[in-house]
Amino acid sequence: MPSTPLSILDLAPVPAGSTVADALRNTVDLARRAEQSGYHRYWLAEHHLATGVASSAPAVLIGQVAAATSAIRVGSGAVQVGHRTALSVVEEFGTLAALYPGRIDLGLGRSGQRRVEAAREVVAPTAPPVPARVVDGLLIPPPFSYAQVLASPRFAQSSALLHQPGAQPPPFAEQVADVLALLRGDYTDADGLDAHAVPGEGTDLQVWLLGSSGGESAQLAGALGLPFAANYHVSPSSVLDAVAAYRAAFRPSTALTAPYVVVSADVVVGETDDAARRLAAPYGPWVRSIRSGEGAIPFPSPQQAAALPWTDDDRELVADRVDTQFVGSPPTVVELLRTLRDVTAADELLVTTITHAHTDRVSSYELLAKEWND
Repeated sequence: MPSTPLSILDLAPVPAGSTVADALRNTVDLARRAEQSGYHRYWLAEHHLATGVASSAPAVLIGQVAAATSAIRVGSGAVQVGHRTALSVVEEFGTLAALYPGRIDLGLGRSGQRRVEAAREVVAPTAPPVPARVVDGLLIPPPFSYAQVLASPRFAQSSALLHQPGAQPPPFAEQVADVLALLRGDYTDADGLDAHAVPGEGTDLQVWLLGSSGGESAQLAGALGLPFAANYHVSPSSVLDAVAAYRAAFRPSTALTAPYVVVSADVVVGETDDAARRLAAPYGPWVRSIRSGEGAIPFPSPQQAAALPWTDDDRELVADRVDTQFVGSPPTVVELLRTLRDVTAADELLVTTITHAHTDRVSSYELLAKEWND
C-alpha cells in the first residue's frame, strides 16, 4: 500500500528577533521545499492580532505559495467565515482556483461564529475533572477550558475589530450552504433572485470543513459529504469524538463517496531525540502566551525560553498541548504519527512544526518526509 499522505499546516510563525517579512519569506521557502520532499498539500492558517503569527490573510499568502510551487495543493486551514461573507470567500478563492486550477483547497472553520457565541455566554461552573487516557497508544488528555481566554480583554478587542459595528454572523451551516451554492452556480436568495460569483462559480475548488470537536463542523461535514480535518494539535482531548461524529453523519456526495479525514499534529523532528527536545523547548511558553489571553508571542529561541519564568500553573495551562506534541528523532516521530493515524483511521496527516530557526523547521519537515516514505 502507498504511504498515508503527509501534508503541512503553516502559521507563518514569527521567530523572536525576526520580522514579519522574514516569516512570510520563510513560508514561501518552506512550501518550495515541502513540494520537493513530497508533501501532498500546504495549508495556511488564519490568525489575527498575534505578534508571533503572520498568517492573517491566508488567501493572499496562498497565492504567493501557489505561484512559487508547481504541483502541491495549497489551501486554507481554515478561513474564519464568521467575520466574512460567503461571497467574499468564494470570490477570493475562486480567483485563486482560476489562476491555479486543480490545486486550491478552501478550508472553512467556524471560529468567527464561536467568537461571537462565546462573548454572549456566561462561563458555566467547572465540570468534574476528566482524567487523561491512552487509547491504543495515543494519549487523549483532559479537555482544556477556554474560560480564561474568552474572558480576556484581548478576546473582546479581537471580536470588535473583526466585525463591522453591530454585525452578527449568520449560522455556520447557512454560510457553508451559500458558499457551495455560489460555487455550483445555483444560488438564490429568499426572494428567488439568483446571484453568480465571478470568479468562483464553476471553479474546481476542493471544499473542506475543519473542527476541534464532535459538534457542528464534524456533523455538517459528514452530512454534506465533504472532507473533514480534525485538530489533534489544537484540541487533542476531543479528536476521537470529532472523527466519530463525522463518520456517523457522513452521506455520499458528488465530492466524496466515502468519508475522508485528515488529522493534524504538532511535530518537531531532530537528528536525535535530545536534539528535537531542545528545538521544541520554546513550545510551552509560546502556547502559554496564547492561553493566557496575550496572543501568540514571537517564537522564542531555546535559550530565551529557558530564561522565562515557569510555574506549576503554567505547566498545567499548557499540559495537554505539550504532552501531545510529537518530538524526537525521525523513527520516534514516525512511530507516534503512525499511532495517531491508526487510532483515528486518518486518511491523511497534517503536520505543523514551529521552531525558532527557519533552518531547523525545514530540516524537521525534510527528516520526517524521508523517514515516512522510506
